[in-house]
Amino acid sequence: MKLRTLALASLAALLMAGSAMAQTSVKIGVLNDRSGIYADLSGEGSVIAARMAVEDFDAAAKGINVEIVSADHQNKPDIASNIARQWYDQDGVDAIFDVPTSSAALAVAEISRDKNKIFMDSGAGSADLTGKSCSPNTVHWTYDTWALAHGTGSALVKEGFKKWFFLTADYAFGQALEKDTSAVVVENGGEVVGAVRHPFPGTDFSSYLLQAQASGADVIGLANAGGDTVNAIKQAAEFGITQAGQKLAALLIFITDVHALGLETAQGLVLTESFYWDMNDQTRAWSKRFAEQNGGNMPTMVHAGVYASVLHYLKAVEATGGKDTTAVMAKMKEMPTDDPLFGKGEIRADGRHIHDMYLFQVKSPEESKGPWDYYKLLATIPAKDAFRPLADGGCDLVK
Repeated sequence: MKLRTLALASLAALLMAGSAMAQTSVKIGVLNDRSGIYADLSGEGSVIAARMAVEDFDAAAKGINVEIVSADHQNKPDIASNIARQWYDQDGVDAIFDVPTSSAALAVAEISRDKNKIFMDSGAGSADLTGKSCSPNTVHWTYDTWALAHGTGSALVKEGFKKWFFLTADYAFGQALEKDTSAVVVENGGEVVGAVRHPFPGTDFSSYLLQAQASGADVIGLANAGGDTVNAIKQAAEFGITQAGQKLAALLIFITDVHALGLETAQGLVLTESFYWDMNDQTRAWSKRFAEQNGGNMPTMVHAGVYASVLHYLKAVEATGGKDTTAVMAKMKEMPTDDPLFGKGEIRADGRHIHDMYLFQVKSPEESKGPWDYYKLLATIPAKDAFRPLADGGCDLVK
């Protein structure tokens, strides 16, 4: 009996040790703008989305203990860099998510590469993240300037809006969006008649809008985002620019921006997005849950991207049985992506996540059937056409 009891005790100890060994602790950092012009489109909503991904994956039941931390980078690359270094060197963060503001994202990508940690971006736009500045440690999930330019830019030129003037935020994202859209305009037979760059963030756009108005352009392309876009559109309405016949192209606009503007001002805007809450039953169900935790506000595509990227990361952690950066990154690129918000997709060798994009038009007040019913679908851009061809980005990871 003593031998049998000893054997059972030894077996139990082995099982407990095996169970303990199977536990993986993961620390996720959500780094974004929590107080400035991008707070509504990312901010606390991205933390909520990350938390929802952990819950929906049922991480604890699968032996993965997940801790989520967050910080405000204030849209400044130096602050983003300092936080990323502290998280990696002192706080045990394994992966950083979100990071709007391309200059901040490019800085975090470089640090993540140096520290051999994982960076999964949802909020930034610069296509350089998977182009000349690509990294084996970076995944760019939600959208980029190439996709926006080819979605909105090509659609408007093909409608006959040939002459463009750009009002551009003077930092990496705005410059990349102007460059990519200009190329699309010219490729489709249009011309760029001028451009002006405004400080980031900006408040008074009157002088820039007057220059755009005087240019005789068919389209004023707004190569900015968040509060800058909202303020530029409001001030353009005050000047009667669209009423006089010029068209505004909001090259990056989020549903939170449309909500802030109101349909009376935003109606008719053509835009490109990767996610809309009212696309299908799955997006509606998830968005309702999200809104209940986010003060009734529906999610942006950035929030959706954080959710989907965290979910895929956790799947890779489970599949590899740990959080080794090289193994997890390889598994994320090997496994097809599949989630309720973006559907099926993949992560390419350059780190670009591939999925469908959508061309929308903002509804008029008469067309809207209720709160947050803002978009009507004009076209679906298939995943194979939505992003820059793999061979064209200049990424040194592409063989």
